[in-house]
Amino acid sequence: MVKDDCIFCKLANGVIPTASLYEDDDFRVILDAGPATKGHALILPKHHYADLCELDETVGAKVLEVAAKIGRAMKSGLGCAGFNLVQNNGEAAGQTVKHFHMHVIPRYEGGPVIAAWDPGSIDTEETEEIVEAITAQL
Repeated sequence: MVKDDCIFCKLANGVIPTASLYEDDDFRVILDAGPATKGHALILPKHHYADLCELDETVGAKVLEVAAKIGRAMKSGLGCAGFNLVQNNGEAAGQTVKHFHMHVIPRYEGGPVIAAWDPGSIDTEETEEIVEAITAQL
């Protein structure tokens, strides 16, 4: 399904012109209009899925293949030292467009910090509570 009012559906399906890096039957990969680093790209499914929880399993399996292909091309073509894959689900997690997409962000030596956090701690009782709460839903 493609949603007429979804900007990422329009970008993924070529309704809105954009700088495309790759395209196949399921995806279009474009340069991000507000890049975190040089070459920052978005992997957009051509069909509409609000987030990872709605993503078709076949499309979901293929997204990592596409990400690896783009990442290899970035390392070779742009000379980046590595890359981050970032995928946000829900507003609290930073998702601003309700269309599943994955960021491929090239990382350069000495470049900005993109995804980092200070590791916290957890005690045994809290660990057990979390495991129980999650596994009960599987």
